[in-house]
Amino acid sequence: MKTAIIDYDAGNLMNVKRAAERAGLNTVVTRDREEIRNASALILPGVGAMGDAMEKLGRYDLISLIKEEVQRGKKLCGICLGMQALYECSEENGMTKALGLLPGKIAAFPQGKLKVPHMGWNELVLRRPHEVMTGLLPHSYVYFVHSYYKVPGDTDDVIAYSDYGVPVPAVVGKDNVLGFQFHPEKSGDIGILIWKNIASWLQK
Repeated sequence: MKTAIIDYDAGNLMNVKRAAERAGLNTVVTRDREEIRNASALILPGVGAMGDAMEKLGRYDLISLIKEEVQRGKKLCGICLGMQALYECSEENGMTKALGLLPGKIAAFPQGKLKVPHMGWNELVLRRPHEVMTGLLPHSYVYFVHSYYKVPGDTDDVIAYSDYGVPVPAVVGKDNVLGFQFHPEKSGDIGILIWKNIASWLQK
């Protein structure tokens, strides 16, 4: 069985595919509804803006399909913009309705206090145990590029966060939905370990 990497023109697809396959996943990059239905698990990558992302997901008739597959129990992993799309809405592009698979919203960083985008390496701080964090040492650093973040930062879905003047949820998840605000595929040896953990989680 293959893991479907959902293609909605949101960028970074080949980097995600290479990292996932190095971690042991058999993947297909697709927007074909039957391939997505037949996949063993789903990955929603993304680089870009939420308004464009949701418009493309709607244009390709993927919004209801993703929700249906998750409701059936299929595992879904969102990365960067793909993680933000898991929530109810985003302040980016006005107020954009997202997938609503996790409670909460995506907000702009506070004005005047922080350099935006949040770009570069930052430390992961574990908030609660999860198997995708297995083997990570304290003070592990990962690579971020984003201008919006999930709020609030201390809810039960937050597995790990980074401090950027405000707590930035970095790894989130509930049941069969998992998300990463940073890019594991750009995070060196730590990212390789996280990808292996993602692969193990998706295949269970």
